[in-house]
Amino acid sequence: MEPGRGDATLLKLNNIKKSYRKSEGDEHLVLDGVNLAIAEGEIVALLGRSGSGKSTLLRIISGLTPPGSGEVLYCGRPVQGPVADMAMVFQTFALFPWLTVLENVELGLEARKVPLEERRRRALAAIDLIGLDGFESAYPKELSGGMRQRVGFARALVVEPTLLLMDEAFSALDVLTAETLRTDLIELWLERRIPTRGMLLVSHNIEEAVLLAHRIVILGTNPGRVIAEMPIALPQPRDREAPAFRQIVDEVYALMTKRPRGAKQEAVPLAHRLPAAHVTRLAGLLEALAAEPYNGRADLPELADRMGFGMDQLFPLLEALDILVFAHIEGGDAELTPSGRSYVDADILRRKEIFAEHLIRHVSLAAHIRRVLDERPGNRAREDRFLRELEDVLSEEEAERVLQVAIEWGRYAEIFAYEENTGMLSLENPASSE
Repeated sequence: MEPGRGDATLLKLNNIKKSYRKSEGDEHLVLDGVNLAIAEGEIVALLGRSGSGKSTLLRIISGLTPPGSGEVLYCGRPVQGPVADMAMVFQTFALFPWLTVLENVELGLEARKVPLEERRRRALAAIDLIGLDGFESAYPKELSGGMRQRVGFARALVVEPTLLLMDEAFSALDVLTAETLRTDLIELWLERRIPTRGMLLVSHNIEEAVLLAHRIVILGTNPGRVIAEMPIALPQPRDREAPAFRQIVDEVYALMTKRPRGAKQEAVPLAHRLPAAHVTRLAGLLEALAAEPYNGRADLPELADRMGFGMDQLFPLLEALDILVFAHIEGGDAELTPSGRSYVDADILRRKEIFAEHLIRHVSLAAHIRRVLDERPGNRAREDRFLRELEDVLSEEEAERVLQVAIEWGRYAEIFAYEENTGMLSLENPASSE
């Protein structure tokens, strides 16, 4: 019988908040009021865009980072530091290159002072279980990426964790290798060949979450908080092409791209966390939406698959198109607006004019920079002047990132110029924004 949701609660998060102090003493709120429970026999997938605090939350759960406030209960006990029967698999392989596969797998047991004979027996069993039998004496440089990540799984499983945490554990692998490893893991789980009683998977891959999880939890961004949960009742193993599977994927895309009604035409605030979306990629996505087979409207899962985009690649582009009103994102679909169609049909110079009109109208930061430059004698201002304004609300790192996005978009639209060496913004050679 497939493991499913049980009665016992392995993990419970009560109102978790986490802030990081900025250099000037202010705090940047990363997580705000996160509540989450994982039952015995349950696999939970945690989805969220960049900036939602997924990895921070995982570190709090594991005891590697304390929460600012709130409570983490593991098997009914408060978490106060690293937990002995909890293990994590990271995105990067994190192997010691001077140790063999066997020695890398033994590390966790050695740290727990397990006697040599027992840890050798358990390490060999874990290596065999994860499909690396015969490579015990190999060094990481001799292994493929998929084999290195199998070592990471063996190192996690050898400590016989009650709860297994995975931080984008398959994202560094090629598509076929990731699929094989996911399939092997779920088979071990279904056949009860591993002692793990629950799993929490942080992922940026929606299909991966639907393939593996009993339940998907979606975090919003800035700060991270739970905005939706979706149970997945499909039996294992799951078929990607089944209509029920595709419907769930569509529903998750719809939840993750949902925006308040009436918000699309308004300019985003000055300190809005502009998505990291390069203009060339925005243009490419608009052209793809306009062309066959979409003709202006595309199903997001299909579009992501056709263009080879993961969630962290596609969503910033979609958000940027939505902000600039070149496309509407709703119900798991992307649809070109008349302005988006005009942009695609225009020549290079007219594209810049259209982009400039929409940038000034819909992005307050870009309009503010242009207005300050218009009013300044000499039409020049240092970027530090705008950074200080952003840092009143954002962390230093985020303020710099947001300003750079606005600068890239503004330079493309020719509403202002920028000298990287001096950090000077000016109207030396801008196109008219009228």
